[in-house]
Amino acid sequence: MTFVLSEEQAALRESLRDILSRHAPLSRVRAVIAEPHGYDEPLWRRLVEEIGVCGIGVPEEYGGAGEGFCELAVVMGELGRSLTPVPFLSSSILAIRTLLATRDAAACERWVPPLVTGDVVGTLAVLEQGQTWGAHDPKTVAVRAGKQWRLDGVKSYVTDALAAEFFVVLAEAPDGPTLFAVRRGEGVDPEPLQSIDPTRPQGRLVLRQAAAEVIGTVGAAGEALGDSLVEATIALACEQTGAAERCLEFTVDYAKTRTQFGQPIGSFQSIKHILADRFLANTTATAIAYGGAWAVDHDPTHLGRHASLAKAYASQAFVETAKASIQIHGGIGYTWEHDAHLYLKRALSTNELLGAPRHHRALISASLLDQSSEVTCSATA
Repeated sequence: MTFVLSEEQAALRESLRDILSRHAPLSRVRAVIAEPHGYDEPLWRRLVEEIGVCGIGVPEEYGGAGEGFCELAVVMGELGRSLTPVPFLSSSILAIRTLLATRDAAACERWVPPLVTGDVVGTLAVLEQGQTWGAHDPKTVAVRAGKQWRLDGVKSYVTDALAAEFFVVLAEAPDGPTLFAVRRGEGVDPEPLQSIDPTRPQGRLVLRQAAAEVIGTVGAAGEALGDSLVEATIALACEQTGAAERCLEFTVDYAKTRTQFGQPIGSFQSIKHILADRFLANTTATAIAYGGAWAVDHDPTHLGRHASLAKAYASQAFVETAKASIQIHGGIGYTWEHDAHLYLKRALSTNELLGAPRHHRALISASLLDQSSEVTCSATA
C-alpha cells in the first residue's frame, strides 16, 4: 500500500481481516448468495457487535463512535478483499451518510441509531429506469395526505433491497426533489433483480401509496444527495482497490505454482509484464482512493473531483486485474469452483455502480472547464 495507516487504523484492518478470514471464506460466500436475502446475517451481527462497523464515521450523539471517513475506507477495503456479502455499503454508507448529509437532526436522531446498532438494515433508492445517479427529475411522486406523505413509483437497482427494512427514497414533491424515509410495510414491495454480481444483490422497489416522512427540506434533496453520493463513490473506490489487491495476490500465487514447459508460468516475460502492469495500476488506484477518503475529513475542496478521479481509476484497475486473472488462470478461472470469476463479476458490477468511468471522466472534464472559465472571467474582469 502507498498510504500510511495510523496505529488505530492498522488495528482496525487487522481485526477485520482476522474475522473475515475465519468467518467469511469464499466457500461461505457461495453458500450465502444462494439464500433469498443474499447476505450473511450472523457475520453482519459479529461485525456490528465486535467491531462496531456501523458506528464508524457516525457522530456520538447518534450512537456512533465518531472517528473519520478514513476508517470507513479501511472497512470498505477489507470487505472488498473478501467479497463479503453484508449490507455495509447500503446501510452504513448510502443510508447513513445520506441521512447525515441532510443535517436534519430530528430525522437523524430517529433513524440513524437503529442503523448503527444493526437492528435495522437500510439502503438508498434513487435510480429509476433510464436515469443516472442524482436528484434528476425523479418520476416517483410524493403527495401530501393529511399529515403524512404518500409515494408512488418504482426504483431500480436498489442495493440490498430485499434485505433492507428502511429506505431513503428520492421522490418528486410539489416543491421539487425531496428525500423521504420509508419503512418496509404495506405499499412497499422490494422485488429481486437479476444481477451479474450475486455477492451484492440488487432489486426494484415498488411503491404504491407508501407512507413516508420527509428528511431534510422539501424540494432541497439535491445538495444532500450530491454530498452523500460523492462520499459513497469514494468509499466504493476503496472497496474496489481492496478487491483488486486480493485478486492480484492469488493470481501471482497461481503464476508461481502453475508450470508449463517445465517452469512456472510466472517466469515468462509476458506474464511478468501483465502482473507488473496490474500492480502499478492497483497501487495508483489505491493511493487515489484513500487520498479521496483523507480529503473527506481534512480538505473537502473539490471533493467531487476527488471522487470521480478515484472511481474512474479504481474501476478500471479492478476490471483489468480481474480480466488478467481469468486470462492467467485459463479455463479454470471461469468455473464455479474457482474464485476468479466472482472477482470479475464484482468488478463489472461496481464498474457501473455509482457511475461508470466514462461518466466520472466527463464530470472531471466539466469541472476543469468550469474552473478554466472562472479563471478567464476573473482575469478579464
